[in-house]
Amino acid sequence: MEKGDLQPLLQIMLRLRGENGCPWDREQTHDTLRPYAIEEAYEVAEAVQNRNISDLVDELGDLLLQVVFHATIGKEEGTFDIDDVIQAICSKMERRHPHVFGDLHVENSAEVLINWEAIKKLERKNKPQTTALDGIPKDLPALMASGKLQNKAAKAGFDWRDIDDVWAKITEETMEVKQAVTQNDKAAVTEEVGDFLFAAVKMARFLDVEPETALLQANLKFSRRFQQMEQLARAQGKAFTSLTLAEQEDLWRQVKAAEKGEPDAAR
Repeated sequence: MEKGDLQPLLQIMLRLRGENGCPWDREQTHDTLRPYAIEEAYEVAEAVQNRNISDLVDELGDLLLQVVFHATIGKEEGTFDIDDVIQAICSKMERRHPHVFGDLHVENSAEVLINWEAIKKLERKNKPQTTALDGIPKDLPALMASGKLQNKAAKAGFDWRDIDDVWAKITEETMEVKQAVTQNDKAAVTEEVGDFLFAAVKMARFLDVEPETALLQANLKFSRRFQQMEQLARAQGKAFTSLTLAEQEDLWRQVKAAEKGEPDAAR
């Protein structure tokens, strides 16, 4: 097998989908595979976040398998094949990089992004558009979708002037959550918490922070610290769940201090 040759993977998929292949693989359709593409993309992102090259190679292979799976189904249905997929992305990359494959000159990455959006706008010219918010996949995680919705609205001119307006909105939404809680209205609490999270995403945008990445890092940090708390409890001969909240919080402070190299870690 030559390096970079897709044929062996294509042949494996053809066999899996063939008459004497795998029953599960033969049953799959574009629709049934949708959740797997999302799952594999997130596993690639996790491998990148963990800086684990071995896992990254493995997960990229799983993601590539999804591309080949869809292309194989497309070929069976007579709609497209892997060559069409490769040609489409090659054409798109050349078209959207005229500063590399054409005569356009750009000074920096900011100009590249401006030009990229202009090209995308031209590409959509012949496609029906009912709203400035078109083009956001419905299967995106809510946090990521929120950022994209806000970006598109901002490009249409609907955005706050500066971050002071965002801080005010954060304060306003916090008070509205508290009010809904006071009224013991579950539906209202859910709505107001959603508004608060939406405002938090806007704050991230103004601070040039990718909210999905920021929350992922927070999740990983919490998971790491929680597991270290459990280890400290076991080292003391105790079950973490048997500790009082005050004792658990004390372990949390120790773990945080250890990460920061503070004296409290030596307790």
